[in-house]
Amino acid sequence: MADGLWWLPSLLVFGGAAVALAAGIVGARRLGRRRELADLEGGRAVEVRAKQLIVETDERVREARREIAFAEAQFGAEAARPMREVSDRAERWLREAFLLQQRLDDAVPDTAAERRSWSARISELCVSALGALEQAETALGARRAAERGAGATLAELPETAARLARRRQDAAAALDRLATRFRPTALVGGRAALARVDAALAASASALAEPAGAGDAERAARISADLDRAAADLDLLDRLELELADAERAAGEGMRRLDAELVEARRQRDALSDPESARELGEAIAGVAETIGGAVAEGARRAAADQAAAGLADPLADRDRMRAALDRLEAARAEARTAQARLDGARSALGGALAIAESQLGVARALVERGRGLVGADARTRLAEAERQLVIARQEPDPVAALDAARRAAARAADAEALAAWDAGAGRS
Repeated sequence: MADGLWWLPSLLVFGGAAVALAAGIVGARRLGRRRELADLEGGRAVEVRAKQLIVETDERVREARREIAFAEAQFGAEAARPMREVSDRAERWLREAFLLQQRLDDAVPDTAAERRSWSARISELCVSALGALEQAETALGARRAAERGAGATLAELPETAARLARRRQDAAAALDRLATRFRPTALVGGRAALARVDAALAASASALAEPAGAGDAERAARISADLDRAAADLDLLDRLELELADAERAAGEGMRRLDAELVEARRQRDALSDPESARELGEAIAGVAETIGGAVAEGARRAAADQAAAGLADPLADRDRMRAALDRLEAARAEARTAQARLDGARSALGGALAIAESQLGVARALVERGRGLVGADARTRLAEAERQLVIARQEPDPVAALDAARRAAARAADAEALAAWDAGAGRS
């Protein structure tokens, strides 16, 4: 009995080893998952910093565009070219950073190593863009200081800053007045410009408070750049009321134009013979009509509501909404016109295509009949397919599809003719 169980110790040893191995594998996997989670958690700070840099860089790129426009007005396009080139390069870096951030934000799971690598690359791109923009802005500020004369500028800067501070107070009062007529969303740009003015004036005041020294020329250039930015933003605030008035007029004109376009679009829809094109154009008409109806209802609410509540207007959004609706309607009408033109062209060409196909079929059929047993399967197959396509062309209600079938029938019949002629010639020889 004891000799019969000689294998039991070996079984216990191997079984224990297998259990230990399985436990080790499970433990390693769990440890790997824990490490991966720990790595992901450890990379959160890097990802948060990368997002902060993206926001900062995007803002600086937008500021650079404004700076370029101001420099072109002040010095000319050629002088602003270096700044524009730097801005374009920074925008390319920013676009790459946005693409990497999209990878981080999408639903596809990423490894901790990938997320760390992408976040580090985002930070690198943004830092490079910020550094390049900083250098370009410094060079532009130095040019401004050179244009004015650094010594004279430094003496005049406190008066310039005081004048801009007074303009800032007037702009803030005008913005508060506009807030009684327009929604906050219409004044977002103005509020942001006012915040930039405050930041520029604060920076210039801090620099003016520094004691005189060897770096006065550089300090004057820095202060001049801050005050120039503040002046540009104050000019923007001065134009804000006119811009809102223009937007109100544009929104009203857009509404009237949309009404007229809707009438024409409905006539076009009713004249369409293609059901699919008519359906698509009808959907576009319904969407635009809904946009107009919503705008009219909003206007009625504004007229009836308190000016302090939801009755405030946003002419910029109204103008953009009207433009978007008009673009959608024009695109739908153009697509419908294209589809109708294809149908009309197909209808006019269908008769000739059918006649060509029938004629070609007659030639091929006669050649097959004359060749009898000499004509092989390939020619007969092409002939049968040509006959089938001709039947489809005659029965197809869609003129475009019918025209395509007729042309295929003619092509197959031509193939059948050529093959039958070859077979008959080869058989005679």
